[in-house]
Amino acid sequence: MPDLLEALRQSNQVLLKAPTGAGKSTYLPKALLERGAVVGKIVLLEPRRLAAKNIALFLAKQLGEPIGQRVGYRVRGETKVSADTVIEVVTEAILTRMIQSDPELSGIGMVILDEFHERSIHADTALAFCLEIQAALRDDLALLVMSATLDEQSFTTLMPEATFLQSQGKSYPVELQYAPVPQSRYWLPHVIQTIQRVYTQHQGVILVFLPSVSAIERVFSELSHDLSAPTDVSVCRLHGRLPFSQQQQAIKADGNVKTKIVLTTNVAETSLTIEGVTLVIDSGLEREASFNLNTGITKLEEKWTNQSSAIQRAGRAGRLGPGQCIRLYSETQFNQMASNAVPEILRSDLSALALEMKVWGANELCDLAWLTPPLATHWAHATALLKELGLLDGAHKPTELLATAHQFGSSPRIASMLLSAQQVAKNPHHDQVGQKLLHGAIWLAALLDEPVKQGVDIQSWVSLLAANRHPKQALMGKRIQQLSGLLRCTLNGEPDPAYLGIALSFAFPDRVAKARSGSTNNQWQNYQLANGHGAQMRSDEKLAQQAYLVCADLITATQSASTITAAMGVDIDLLQTLRADHFEKKSLAKWSDERGQLLAETQLCWGKLVVSRRANTSPDRQDIEQALLQYVASKGLKVLAPTEQDLQLIERARCAAQWLDEHTWPDFEPSSLLQSVDLWLAPYLANIVNAKQLRSLSVSELLQAYLGWENMQLLNKQLPTHLTTAAGSRKRLTYQFGKSPFLAVKMQEMFGECDSPSIAHGRIKVTLELLSPAQRPLQVTQDLAGFWRGAYNEVKKEMRGRYPKHVWPDEPQHHQATTKTKRQLNR
Repeated sequence: MPDLLEALRQSNQVLLKAPTGAGKSTYLPKALLERGAVVGKIVLLEPRRLAAKNIALFLAKQLGEPIGQRVGYRVRGETKVSADTVIEVVTEAILTRMIQSDPELSGIGMVILDEFHERSIHADTALAFCLEIQAALRDDLALLVMSATLDEQSFTTLMPEATFLQSQGKSYPVELQYAPVPQSRYWLPHVIQTIQRVYTQHQGVILVFLPSVSAIERVFSELSHDLSAPTDVSVCRLHGRLPFSQQQQAIKADGNVKTKIVLTTNVAETSLTIEGVTLVIDSGLEREASFNLNTGITKLEEKWTNQSSAIQRAGRAGRLGPGQCIRLYSETQFNQMASNAVPEILRSDLSALALEMKVWGANELCDLAWLTPPLATHWAHATALLKELGLLDGAHKPTELLATAHQFGSSPRIASMLLSAQQVAKNPHHDQVGQKLLHGAIWLAALLDEPVKQGVDIQSWVSLLAANRHPKQALMGKRIQQLSGLLRCTLNGEPDPAYLGIALSFAFPDRVAKARSGSTNNQWQNYQLANGHGAQMRSDEKLAQQAYLVCADLITATQSASTITAAMGVDIDLLQTLRADHFEKKSLAKWSDERGQLLAETQLCWGKLVVSRRANTSPDRQDIEQALLQYVASKGLKVLAPTEQDLQLIERARCAAQWLDEHTWPDFEPSSLLQSVDLWLAPYLANIVNAKQLRSLSVSELLQAYLGWENMQLLNKQLPTHLTTAAGSRKRLTYQFGKSPFLAVKMQEMFGECDSPSIAHGRIKVTLELLSPAQRPLQVTQDLAGFWRGAYNEVKKEMRGRYPKHVWPDEPQHHQATTKTKRQLNR
């Protein structure tokens, strides 16, 4: 503490590394308060809501005060602060909101970023904003970054003048045991078996780390059944979805039981002190979410955790005394784990970050200083989404809606839904419909901001809320009231179900989904999304009977299709009536192999979904040409019936690009030619309407025009189709990409030649297939001179007896080339 206090007096940037249990989150803020080390309020950022509330409660208890006096907390939907609060524990995006509403952070003397090693996107954003505030507005603002595994080197460039401190803390030895899952066995039964093996010999708290809530529920179910008899053993769950009372039950000591088993996710790795833990069982697994740019869907992957997290998990057993940790993996596996977690900013949807940055006034990523800069591709995807939602204009500058959208405190999608519904409600032609849309949008915003999975069908969530049976009923009511005030509307009763799907389409236009006909099987109903990607839903879901859905949430698990986890049905006819501007009419023509003719139709589309289609008896010329081009591109060059001469032209052009690379050549690789049919084929389709007429085209003429006059002159000169032998015969050269050109010629016609012929400015020697007078192969060579000197003598001995009428000179390189017999030569 003395070193830390001195560092804070000397610098406004301090980096603190201290192990689990050292008191970073609890003792430190209290000490700063009691010693008057900070002028103004201390804001402590915690990456998890559960930790934030418990730390605040613990600090208040240490001060002997109720929560909300000198110590308070502010989490989404819940605030416990007062005018007397000097330590405020906040989480999620709360600090970012505080900064946006008051960039100078008036009255705040210090910002503490706790558990920074978790590298949440909110912590990275808060750090970037705070550094800019220090540089531009508040050089007196103190910034303290804390973690058990802080890497000083990673901050060297970003915060070169920061003071780095390290505390050894107070921890007890933890005995490590490795009990890997046997090969060919699933890991979950091994976890259960390990718990069953140790709990009878153990007193105190057994903390079990599992990768997901679903895994916790499965283990809890098994153990609750197995431990139904003993009264001195209890099993508790600990994760962010549980009610606060159940979370406290897992955290607090229970004097009525000898052994308590706490099943948790990585929420318990840091910050939280679970009283009485002496044994940790670590599955070594975690669930990591990563955003897929191609699908716009988050992929949830069960994977090995990193070494930093594994060390943190084991350390929970040594916070209050010596302990044990059973790792359900091998020491080799531990050594192969990544050292730290991948920062969330590198694997997340950045649309919410882009919204925050645009409101802040930072238009590009480089406008802020980042510990780990976000990926440019993710940024481009995020700004494209904001543009689609109407929050950015064509130049990616903020529209008038952006600042309004930000005040809702929701994701850009949800904010856009609220604003779009409000705009419809303001239209006098849609007044009643608009009010229904706005009513539904507000309810949906509240439910989606704080999702409590009560089935896949969002309509069931609405029904629970309407019946006062929602798990977060009070919070939902408060949020609906807040949004109604911001949007200046009065709501009565439950929203009209018919308009909920319409409202949701404003938030997720790319996730309107259409059931694939004939796709239902015993287990899954398949859908196509408006963005072109596929998704699935269990067939036994009532919602799977709907022809059209709007999907609010999808998850892609490892080696699985995207699964719809939250959606609702939508009336496509009503959607077409109310959102006609989003539908697009497309004319389409395509070649039908079955009918042997061109088929044309007009389609009504929402994104890539075809909602309706009708035959078009008089398609545009452009549509016909496009259909023919697609036909060739999909079926291949064979539909043009290319001759051997045509195919040789393609091979010559490919070889020329390789051998004469100082010149510019079009790409004649067959797949590239199919991709560029619009360049070399389209100009010749003016009067073509069917496949027969396509086959009448001269492929060589088309491709020669594509090569251009200069390239054709060079090609014919340097890669000729034929060579004239010394005997006066014109022989065809055969080309194949990747090989030298090939010439089949009678041996007598090569007499008088000292070496093999060459092409392409003499760079490439021709491969000769030397034939007998009966046109049978005798030798294949690129070294004619070497052949004359060597193998020719053996060939001569054999051939002289077989073909005595033909000349077989001793020095063929000096003999006259001929196609004649001895008698014909002597005439």
